[in-house]
Amino acid sequence: MAKSKKDIRPVITLECTECKERNYATTKNTRNTTDRLELKKFCKKQRKQTIHKETK
Repeated sequence: MAKSKKDIRPVITLECTECKERNYATTKNTRNTTDRLELKKFCKKQRKQTIHKETK
């Protein structure tokens, strides 16, 4: 039985490293990116770009 499309690209949430607020939700390809995702995104609370890390 083949895996569904949802298993390959699960929805993940991104959390700000400075204020610990979960601001963004996105998908990632688990075959290509096995480690945790880190993106530089805009935090509304801090009013600047900060690093957002993937949470469970």
